[in-house]
Amino acid sequence: MNINSDIFKIESNNILPSRGKILISEPFLRDTTFGRSVILLIDHTEEGSMGLIINKRLPLFTNDIIKEFQYLDDIPLYKGGPVATDTLFYLHTLSDIPGALTVSKGLYLNGDFDEIKKYILQENNVNVPIRFFLGYSGWEGEQLGNEIKENTWLVSEEENDYLLNTNIKGMWKQSLEKLGSKYETWSRFPQVPSLN
Repeated sequence: MNINSDIFKIESNNILPSRGKILISEPFLRDTTFGRSVILLIDHTEEGSMGLIINKRLPLFTNDIIKEFQYLDDIPLYKGGPVATDTLFYLHTLSDIPGALTVSKGLYLNGDFDEIKKYILQENNVNVPIRFFLGYSGWEGEQLGNEIKENTWLVSEEENDYLLNTNIKGMWKQSLEKLGSKYETWSRFPQVPSLN
């Protein structure tokens, strides 16, 4: 029987990282923060890169840290990354929030928090257009580029509604499957092979 061992070789898909693209961790990355993660790149320059892990929930809610939200329905809170874990970041699709940074077409980061609070307190459906994070993921200078060359990350793109979807179970696997061929095969690798 002739098995093509190339399908098990982890290698980059040669897409360049840029603001608004996603990073998908390779299947064997044994890191509690970044293993099986999908990260939205907020910025990528020669000075460094910033991203938010979009598929890892925290065991608390935004309502627990914003006192004005304490009587609202639970608003999920996500782990953005290991840097500045006491800082709240928010992704949203609200184009009229002053000071917001455009991440991609129709997707924004932060901006005037009073306007965000006003939007939420007017009983709008917060689970669709806004997602909250504590902390972010950061890379200095060439660090992310080097990690991509080392095949730690695949680069891809996703639609805003997928990025803000609160159903994150299986997001890492789905993101890999969408890349097709051998990447779809990687998505089936067990996280801990010894338990297979």
